[in-house]
Amino acid sequence: MGGTETKYVQEAFDTNWIAPLGPNVTGFEQDLETYIGQETYVAALSSGTAAIHLGLILLDVKAGDEVICQSFTFSASANPILYQGALPVFVDSEPETWNICPQSLEEAIKDRLKKGKKPKAIIAVHLYGVPYQVETVRSVADRYGIPILEDSAEALGSTYKGQACGTFGDIGILSFNGNKIITTSGGGAIVTKTKELKDRAVFFSTQSRDNAPHYQHSEIGYNYRMSNICAGIGRGQMEVLDKHVAMRRDMNAFYQSLFSGIESVTVFTVPNADYFSNCWLSAITVDPAKANGRTREDLRLFLEKRDIECRPLWKPMHLQPIFAGNPYYGGNVAETLFDQGLCLPSGSNLTNSDRKRIADAFIDFF
Repeated sequence: MGGTETKYVQEAFDTNWIAPLGPNVTGFEQDLETYIGQETYVAALSSGTAAIHLGLILLDVKAGDEVICQSFTFSASANPILYQGALPVFVDSEPETWNICPQSLEEAIKDRLKKGKKPKAIIAVHLYGVPYQVETVRSVADRYGIPILEDSAEALGSTYKGQACGTFGDIGILSFNGNKIITTSGGGAIVTKTKELKDRAVFFSTQSRDNAPHYQHSEIGYNYRMSNICAGIGRGQMEVLDKHVAMRRDMNAFYQSLFSGIESVTVFTVPNADYFSNCWLSAITVDPAKANGRTREDLRLFLEKRDIECRPLWKPMHLQPIFAGNPYYGGNVAETLFDQGLCLPSGSNLTNSDRKRIADAFIDFF
């Protein structure tokens, strides 16, 4: 917390604005629109997952449709496809950004077209704060006339060629879950190119109430709007967003320095200067062939005994029990990353003593 969140929350109590509307909701949306720029329109919602779900609805995804999704991601990227009764089609990652592979994406589209199914949308994710290959993925999508739903849940504060993540897709989404770069406790947002699409998202997120003096509903609605209380936390968090990004990037630089002399470890970072990552999570891969046979799981368990929590990278969606049998296109990049990768302590409030304890543990292990 940055210190001013309580001011906005107190204002909500003082003015009796508690419900999912009010000055904080409006103010938070305006803060986000100003921050990410590109003449966007933002609607604050209850979660990033809700934003993906509404994004699919706005893109007219219906039961029986197919949606391409990068496999190497959190399940919240893919679950809303099932909410709509559509079929997730999973695609491998490429090794530079760990995000959706443009070549495998095109292979998937071509094969689905041969089978008589044109995918209705592509969900591309900026994993761990690193932007996907924006221009190449867009080129593939445009070649086949398929819109992109940009999952920027982990990438608020990240940019590609100076443009903010969340603004590259036909529709973008943000997350303010408790573990994100800033938080509203729980929450998310949908980013649109037009006010009409934003208004449509707000309509769906408030139970799709028709314009009538009584409760009338002509379309399915959802209880997805953000509360004025949570939005107040978000307004205070926006004041420290850049500070949090700097702290996360400092942690990533710490790990790059720490592992600079350890051949078996590679720190995940951006491929070139076009990419700017918020370093939401710092991650490494451990090559057992260069670590005398020791694996990332050996390292994780070693650190766990030192009371230092680490976690494997996302288990690819095409390997998850719930998605067994879903179409998958690509090689084994995502599987290798899962086998060899580890997320490291990355919090914005880690101290120098925390860093020393972390460094000592890694030095002891290697």
